[in-house]
Amino acid sequence: MCNVRSGLVDLDRDAVAAIRQERIDWRFKGVPADAFGSTVGELAARGPDLFTDGFVGPLVVLDADALEHNLAVMARWCAEHGVALAPHGKTTMAPQLFARQFDHGAWGITAANTSQLRVYRAFGVRRVLLANQLVDPAGLRWLAAELAADPAFEFTCWVDSVASVERMTEALGPVERPVDVLVELGAPGGRTGARDLPTAQAVARAAAQSPALRLAGVGGYEGALAHDASPAAKAAVDDYLESLRELTVSLRELFEVDEPVVTAGGSAYFDQVAAALTRPWPFPVRPVLRSGAYITHDDGFYRGISPLGRTPGAQPFRSALRAWAQVTSRPQPDLALLTLGKRDASFDEGLPEPQVVRGRDGVQRPLEAEVTALNDQHAFLRLPEDSPVEVGDWIGLGLSHPCTVFDKWQLIPVVRGTTVVDLIRTYF
Repeated sequence: MCNVRSGLVDLDRDAVAAIRQERIDWRFKGVPADAFGSTVGELAARGPDLFTDGFVGPLVVLDADALEHNLAVMARWCAEHGVALAPHGKTTMAPQLFARQFDHGAWGITAANTSQLRVYRAFGVRRVLLANQLVDPAGLRWLAAELAADPAFEFTCWVDSVASVERMTEALGPVERPVDVLVELGAPGGRTGARDLPTAQAVARAAAQSPALRLAGVGGYEGALAHDASPAAKAAVDDYLESLRELTVSLRELFEVDEPVVTAGGSAYFDQVAAALTRPWPFPVRPVLRSGAYITHDDGFYRGISPLGRTPGAQPFRSALRAWAQVTSRPQPDLALLTLGKRDASFDEGLPEPQVVRGRDGVQRPLEAEVTALNDQHAFLRLPEDSPVEVGDWIGLGLSHPCTVFDKWQLIPVVRGTTVVDLIRTYF
């Protein structure tokens, strides 16, 4: 049975519920050995303690209350600002979290490639934006079969060149349902996307003429153009968004749908995106954000750049991610080694941030320390020479950039305090 919200099926809730029936074994990092043979649901129902009931480090956990806070804050923000949300699912690749995003009003889910799309379809996700070009013949043939088999499945991907339109048309051949495409506008120095309006307009004309495609809107990504909240960065984003609007208006006569989608928006500048895309249009459009990292936020890059953290009076997101690792060695007074490395935690947008130490007495205390480097399986923790940190202590660390955390964990405990209240399965 599928869930129905506002008359629309969002994903297969039975398939999501079945995750809790999966048997736990040695494949899942960190879980208690006495849980082997139990189901995910049975372990969650036990409500085990993270530190006294057999979990082994390192661990990455999600804070239940912070997750709910972030979901509610983003849903309310989008509703107040008149934008639909299709969060990028590549952040978590967790259908249980997709379901919660739909529960909080998500319009769809965004993907980056065919393999992610196949995961979404395995869990019945009905509306997907693929924020990328799709030119692989095998992937396109699979997609065409999915569209033909399920009239309720709505799919859209990007095109940014006449060549990509031609490759898609050749690979698809005659189709029962044309594939919806958005012309992607990029910018010099950016990522993908047509580099100027005349090129993007030529791509749109080619898409509208293709018998295998349907021109359904315009898309882009402003996050590739800036990496901070400086006035210059914000101005570059605004300039880009103006070009996105100009392109959309110029294509009015070419769109093959009544309400074309206009979409942009990562997790760093979604306030500017919403402001630009919800200004009056000369015809109906559907403005869509694709922010994904909001669901967990972080203790690094997004903490520093999130619009809700740098806007006076706004309710900020809360970090829902924490890593726990034990001290296995303190070979010199100013150094400890932790059981956490590049295989366990993100490091591309900043190293883990030591926040608390949990001693053998079970008490958590603030920690003054710094992670200076990661190896594959070790973190180097610089300490004051008089620090009381001992071998065997647990260190709680904040993480930066959730998109490169989830892929390292197949089963992630959700905790309230130190009690596990759920487990989230990922599919990378």
